[in-house]
Amino acid sequence: MPPAMDLFEYAVVRVVPRVEREEFVNAGVIVYCPQQQFLRARLELPAAKLRVLAGPGLDAADLAARLAAFERICRGRPDGGPIGQLPLASRFRWLTATRSTVVQTSAVHPGLCRDAAETLDQLFAQLVQ
Repeated sequence: MPPAMDLFEYAVVRVVPRVEREEFVNAGVIVYCPQQQFLRARLELPAAKLRVLAGPGLDAADLAARLAAFERICRGRPDGGPIGQLPLASRFRWLTATRSTVVQTSAVHPGLCRDAAETLDQLFAQLVQ
């Protein structure tokens, strides 16, 4: 009998360099699987693609810092600030809440997986790379 499948949820992390234009580039994926006590983001700043959309005013260092905050919050350590100290589900809901900023997330999508880390890698390859 194959191992049981666990419910997981994911969202795509998007960088929207000019919010008024509603153009974005996928920069990562966040996966949450409560049964596996798993919350992790895999992120990559697509600087070359973003320069095409944003022009020369792109602040890559600021964007990299914003993306790094997502990873710190997922890890749930003190360097994640007050949000990083919340329970796993609350951190995921906070990270995926609707916002009108330069870094946004897609709608949350469900799925089933055996290994949440492997699923994160697969989604990152399909949706970002």
